[in-house]
Amino acid sequence: MSAYASRAANVPWWKEPTKDQWYAYFAAWMGWTLDAFDFTVFLLIMSPIAQEFGVPIIEVTAVFSVTLVMRLGGATASGWLADRAGRRAPLMISILWYSVCNLLAGFSPTFMFLFVTRALLGIGMGAEWPAGAALAMESWPARSRGLMSGVLQGSWGLGFALSALAYGFLYAPFEAFHKGYGWRGMLILGVLPALACVWIRIYVKEPEVWTENKQIQNVTQRQVTLPLFAIFKRKYLYNTLTACLWMAMNFCVYYAVWAMLGTYLQKELGWTPAEVAKPVFWANILTFLACGFWGAVSESVGRRWALMIPMTVALFLIPLYLTQVDHTMFFWCFLLFICFFSGKDALNPGWLSERFPTEVRATAAGFVYHQGAVWGAAVAPILTYFAVNQGMGFAKPMLFATVGTTILYIIAVYLGPETKGKVMTANLEVIEAVGD
Repeated sequence: MSAYASRAANVPWWKEPTKDQWYAYFAAWMGWTLDAFDFTVFLLIMSPIAQEFGVPIIEVTAVFSVTLVMRLGGATASGWLADRAGRRAPLMISILWYSVCNLLAGFSPTFMFLFVTRALLGIGMGAEWPAGAALAMESWPARSRGLMSGVLQGSWGLGFALSALAYGFLYAPFEAFHKGYGWRGMLILGVLPALACVWIRIYVKEPEVWTENKQIQNVTQRQVTLPLFAIFKRKYLYNTLTACLWMAMNFCVYYAVWAMLGTYLQKELGWTPAEVAKPVFWANILTFLACGFWGAVSESVGRRWALMIPMTVALFLIPLYLTQVDHTMFFWCFLLFICFFSGKDALNPGWLSERFPTEVRATAAGFVYHQGAVWGAAVAPILTYFAVNQGMGFAKPMLFATVGTTILYIIAVYLGPETKGKVMTANLEVIEAVGD
């Protein structure tokens, strides 16, 4: 068995990782959590932005959409750099990038300036995930990788919860300080993640499996210079395509639920910012817990069933919360839905990392994950078109979109391979496939 497999199955799982493995995991966790804060805070301030610049809400959703689209370019470039030069450097670059872009967006003099800075932020957002996911999953022992994949991905919920807290407690004081400063203050707070780079630079090391794999490539002079093309060779094509479908539906269903939720609650149900912050905060705390739970379940039932089971239950809960208009009923029905729905993200880092070999892992995971973001980018404008232009309101479009994409998500997961317990090794695997 490889040295990268469980070295101490007779000790508790949390004692198995070394200090360096914990440091690497924490770096990826921190980058992803802070990334989530910088992105999701925008979902809560679209309405005041539209009011300040005098633009329709559908144009503000275009800012959200272009951010998602730009993530693909950042992810592909970062994945290539992470596979060629290591996981740490692109992780630090990405955190600095999206932090500075959010700061600049907070000082936007015009709507176009906001559009451009948030579009550029998307590059940094996309760049963070492949480097961070590869760093964390390669560094972590196999037997608890599913659990820690869920904790890592679920931390997006922690970042979203932080943005909800900031919105609920700081938006009004910022607005009282200076009219129109409320949403700007929310974005300016997004520069704080840049401080994480100092810690990463000092404490985090490259994963041993990547370092050894890179040495083998150098010694044998068998470099994988075009990893993105390699994953579309015959040997990996089915795996790549089913992974792309899985991630496309993952993003579409996520934004069918979340993209316009804040706008719907404020514009149609008349909720205040503080009232909106309450379900958003608690739902994202539950997201973190649900991801950890279903990630742990995957160590027993396998990766596929740990995703299909909660999403099948969630499918029947969608109408339950979207038909509620009472504040209390909506709150509790939505939280019940989230307990199952959020299980869909538990294995994004783990299953994607296990599906691809070491020499192309970051590129493959980054491309597959963020091509899904491109599909997800269309959700908010489409929902807004039917809600506003067609006069349907937001509830019905959100209902139809969530049900449809949930069904397709379940199918995509079923088509994928089972990788539970996979040992990540430094062996060269892709070279033989390049000539297929």
